Amino acid sequence: MSSSGEAAVLNLDEFNLPFTSDPMTVSRTICLGFLAVISIGTLLLAMPFSLTNGEWSWENLIVALFTATSAVCVTGHIVVDTATYFSTWGHIFIIMLIQVGGLGYMTATTFLLILLGRRMGLRDKVAIQQALDRTGIEGVAQLIRSIIATTLIFEITGLFLLLPVFVPQYGLDQGLWLALFHSVSAWNNAGFSVFSDSLVGYQSSLLVNLVIPGLIIFGGIGYDVIFEMYLWLRERLSREKRHIVLSLNFKVAVSTTLILLIMGTIAFFLVELRNPSILAGKDLQTQILAAWFQSVTSRTAGFNTIDIGKMTTAGLFITIALMFIGGNPGGTAGGIKTTTLRVLTSCTKTILQGREEVYLYERQIPVSLVLKAVGVVVGSLALVIVMTILIALSDPEFDFIQILFEVVSAFATVGLSTGATLDAQFSTFAKLVLVATMYIGRLGVLLLMSAALGDPKPSFVRYPEENLLVG
Repeated sequence: MSSSGEAAVLNLDEFNLPFTSDPMTVSRTICLGFLAVISIGTLLLAMPFSLTNGEWSWENLIVALFTATSAVCVTGHIVVDTATYFSTWGHIFIIMLIQVGGLGYMTATTFLLILLGRRMGLRDKVAIQQALDRTGIEGVAQLIRSIIATTLIFEITGLFLLLPVFVPQYGLDQGLWLALFHSVSAWNNAGFSVFSDSLVGYQSSLLVNLVIPGLIIFGGIGYDVIFEMYLWLRERLSREKRHIVLSLNFKVAVSTTLILLIMGTIAFFLVELRNPSILAGKDLQTQILAAWFQSVTSRTAGFNTIDIGKMTTAGLFITIALMFIGGNPGGTAGGIKTTTLRVLTSCTKTILQGREEVYLYERQIPVSLVLKAVGVVVGSLALVIVMTILIALSDPEFDFIQILFEVVSAFATVGLSTGATLDAQFSTFAKLVLVATMYIGRLGVLLLMSAALGDPKPSFVRYPEENLLVG
């Protein structure tokens, strides 16, 4: 109270808090940040020194925009042959865009600020908290350092493991570059390759089929899960035994990932076993490796060791389902996320059992989390439906399954393609639709809506409850 007896008014703007009336909200900062990186990448990839022909044209600008968006959104969708269309400088720019996109705009910029010695304010911490979908803002600077360190450890490990594959065939310099490019691309779940046929030539390579999927899985499982796994292993190996309780997020992420990987491998093996263009006629080890690789990469990565365009309709639809689910929150994966899937399946189980509370691993799921999961799925389905309709209207010569495949692949930032997006096939309008889809898919439907509508305002209005017929 003031000395005159009047109520004092607290000016929130003085504290620079995230819920003030500032029009530049955290979600808008993230959206504009990704747009800025995509714009810079587009200009760099459109330059003559980034192209093998060394010539600038307006057509190159569309290709550069599509490729830059695909790289920053860690998708891997291409409209040209990356190996032959872009020069060495172009490949370097692509891998840099992938690295920034995989870390996320807020993570990358915050790390640069930390290197420059700038102290993080409350707004910066809240931005990181929202970008990484964390529950608190404590230890954000240390978290950023841990993320960067984890990224470097896995990418360097992948580099050394891939050297025995590429060096004997291409020599030390070229083999080192190929190992680095594919390691970074795999860890960030980007799916870009400097081979014209992706990794089809290494379909029978045991090392490639273990290292690349390993990087994809750990890159898409989420940093929180990796950190928790590290602490658990350290506790197991230490002399001082301490009981570490694994979080619900860890249990759901790991168990759902394992279930999807196993089921996907079995499904692809059975569906494509008699397909002469995919698995038929190959030895059993190659068949299992190909099915395994496809199961892993369909979730978010975009590499392929088989010709996607020659898969059966059943195989394409299985791939669409896996792409739509995607990986785990907090990682480099896309899709609606495994945790969303588990929450909704648990809701279904709850209804069938006649209960009103949703449980997972003896923990009750908050109603707000259930509503968020529903919002993610409804928003994602709406996006896929609208984009599929737009491309079907502009390019009616393509089959529905092809169009749906490309749209879901773009939304889930996977990058797998039946070949329809290659230059001179999809129209320019369809390519721009996919650019928008990749961008929205990387940001997330809810974050984009938050950026468009602004921060929600608290409401104290309560309406009477009434039943409604459902189902």
